[in-house]
Parts: sequence; C-alpha cells; structure tokens
Amino acid sequence: MLSPAETTSELSDQHSLKRHLKARHIRLMALGSTIGVGLFLGSGTAISQAGPAILLGYLLSGIVAFIVLRALGEMAVYNPVAGSFAQYAHDYVGPLAGYLVGWGYWFYWVIVGVAEVTAVGIYMGLWFPDIPQWIWAVGSLILMGGLNFIAVRLFGEFEFWFALIKVVAIIAMISIGIGVIFFGFGNDGVAIGISNLWAHGGFFPTGLDGFLLSLQMAIFAYVGIEMIGLSAGETENPEKTIPIAIDSLIVRILVFYGGALFVILSIYPWNEVGQVGSPFVAMFEKLGLREAAGIVNFVVITAALSSCNAGIFSGGRLLYGLSINSYAPSVMKKISRTGVPYIAILTTVSIASLGAFLNYFVPDEAFLLVTSAVTFIGLMVWIAILSTQLMFRKKISVEDTASLKYKSFLYPYGSWVALSAITFVLVLLAIQEQTRVGVYVGVPIVLILIVVFYLVGLHRQDKHLGEKK
Repeated sequence: MLSPAETTSELSDQHSLKRHLKARHIRLMALGSTIGVGLFLGSGTAISQAGPAILLGYLLSGIVAFIVLRALGEMAVYNPVAGSFAQYAHDYVGPLAGYLVGWGYWFYWVIVGVAEVTAVGIYMGLWFPDIPQWIWAVGSLILMGGLNFIAVRLFGEFEFWFALIKVVAIIAMISIGIGVIFFGFGNDGVAIGISNLWAHGGFFPTGLDGFLLSLQMAIFAYVGIEMIGLSAGETENPEKTIPIAIDSLIVRILVFYGGALFVILSIYPWNEVGQVGSPFVAMFEKLGLREAAGIVNFVVITAALSSCNAGIFSGGRLLYGLSINSYAPSVMKKISRTGVPYIAILTTVSIASLGAFLNYFVPDEAFLLVTSAVTFIGLMVWIAILSTQLMFRKKISVEDTASLKYKSFLYPYGSWVALSAITFVLVLLAIQEQTRVGVYVGVPIVLILIVVFYLVGLHRQDKHLGEKK
C-alpha cells in the first residue's frame, strides 16, 4: 500500500477529491440510484409473474441487499477511499479481483446510464412525438454529464432534489392508496380493503415457478444501493455518515417498494395490473385525475435522469480509482480545482453516448439491449463485495476486528446466506429463457476483461489505490 509520502508525491500535480457530501446527499443519492423506472413502470411485469407473492420477493431481496450493504459499510468505515469495493477487492482478494470489480462495475453504470436516457427518450416522445428518440437520449446524457463537472457539493444538491421528486411521488401514491383501501377515497366512500391480496387465486396465484421467476426482478430492483460505498471518499465524517445512511436507506427502500406494491395489489386484482398500464397512472386515475399520465411521465423522466446522474458520478470515481492502480490510463487521475475527476467523467459520458446512439439505429430494441447485461454484472458485484468482506475479516488483526466501528450483519452467517441467495438468482437467470440474454452479454465482458488483464501484463503489477485514512 502506498505510504503517505508516496501518495502525496503521486498526487502533487493535481487537486484532491473533496469531502463535501453530507448525510442527506448520500441517503438520497443511493435511494435515487435504486428507485428508477423499474418501480414506476416495470413493477407491473413483476406483479404479472408472481401476483401478490411479489411482496414476499421484495422483502427477501431487501434482506439480501441489507446484508450486502452492511458488509460494504464495514469496510467503507474502516477505510473510506474513493475506489471503495474495487479497492477492497484488490487489497483483500487480489489484483485480478480489484481489476474485474472496478471495470465490471464501470461497465454496469455505463449500461445503466444508456438504459435510463433511453427511457427519457421514450417518454419524452409522449409529449414531443415528432422529435427523434435519440436526440432526447444523447441530449439528456450530455446534460447529466455537465452536472457532474460541477463541484461535488453542488452535484449532491442536484441529485438530492432529483431523488426527492421520486420520493414525494411514491409517498403521495402510498397515501392515496391507503385512503382508497381504508376510507373509500375515489370509490364513493366504500373502503376497498385488502382482500385482493388473496381473492384471485391466493397469495401465490402463479405457483412456486412464478414466484421464483420474479425473484431476479425483485433482487435487481435493489442493485445500485452499493454506490453508497463509492461516495465514502467524498463524505464528511464517513465514520458517522455511512452507518446512518446505510441503516436508514434500506428501511426507506423496503417501505417505498413494499408500501407502493401493497396499495397497488390491494386496490387492483393482480391479474388486472398489467392491463391498466403503469400502476402509478392507475392509482391517480382511481381518484379521477385525468392528468395522471402526464404526472407519471414527468416523475419517470426525473427518475431516469437521477439514476443516470448517479451512474456518471460512480463511473467517474471508478475510473479514477482504477487509474491510481494503473488499471486505467494515468490521465484519469486528473482532478479539477473543485475536486472532480473530470477526465474520468468525460470518458464515462463519451462511452455512454456511443451506446445512447442505439436509439438512432434500433430505437425499438434499444432499451431491451442495454438492460440485458445489467442484472448479471450487478449481482456479480454483490458477490464480489460479500466475498471481499469475508477475506477482509480474515486478513485484519484481532485488535482491528474488535475495534470495528460498524460491523456486517450476522457475520459470517449473514454473508454466506446472502451469497447463496444471489448465486441461486444467477442460476435462475441462466436457466430461464426470458433472462438468459443477460448471461450472454455479461459473461463475455468478464472474459474479455480477464484476457486484457493478462495480455497487457497487469497481473505483474502490485500497486494499490488507497491508503487507510
């Protein structure tokens, strides 16, 4: 690991990352990266697969996500560096692991960014049908890239307000739903109740097969929360901020996902949800709000922009960390006076822009193509986080273990249970025809990265990204 003197020398010709992100920024950034178009428009598909049992799927997936986040939080509080879990994989597992996690997660966020701006293009088309989809996609990506060149504190503010729009929309929907269920709002004062949760084929109307099919969608809904670790190097007082953010974040996500789906499934029979379009549109229309489609359209667009914004932030920090480890060009280490790794961000936006041009060549298939690889890569990163944390515990001293200020959940049993659950979902991805395309895209990316690692001779390097703060 680099000594303080070596680190100072290496960074002497540039500025440094700034610890300007506050607890509220971190909470909303991670929340914003997780709650995207999947909840607002994609939840109908998950409901059609499992019926009311999808509630259990999101609960179980949320527990797995919490275990992953606590494992990451343990390492992030112990050593808050910008490279986060890519650095930890490098230090506690090996150079190849750090390289694969860093580049794999960078590809993940580039793909997510393309998927989200593709969604922007699709839904802007509802308002402006004569403007080509690719213009909205590429334009919104450039706009979000521009926001990331601002000082990290201002970036945090933008992301805070982007995410807040989604949060307000979800709270409004849950509140409206409770009114409909228990007080009969919009239903002539007749309370609907919650019998729809079991009145149409039972709680598991599609059987065990349908429930298992929905698990990969449920667990993927939480992928993205791990970006909270990438912000540790720019967080004020990470020993206090990171634990608070993690423990409150998972509760909020469970409430938002669980609460929203609970009211939807209570008000509508599960087999009608897919027929009424977006569950959110249906909820507002239940109250006679004909502008519901426009309201949801606005929320979905801001949700997509928020997730893209967080993805560019993450991608820039990953390239910055990879460059210090000599796994990416050294120019990626350059940091602006305001503490932004601007070359790394510019590279991330440029590559993502190439992907966004899929909207020009194949606008109808673009969204499916770019999202097919996301699930596989995201879950592989979760496996890497849990595996690294297990190795981390073995390599630190007994004294350091006893003095850990924030610990993983039910170590080591929690980590092994989560690893088993994620592996099971990956197997489901591989054997189910509808989701196998993610494996087809994800596996080649991993294999190409491994070939490059040995072909270029990166395996002979022994450089480290960060130092214990």
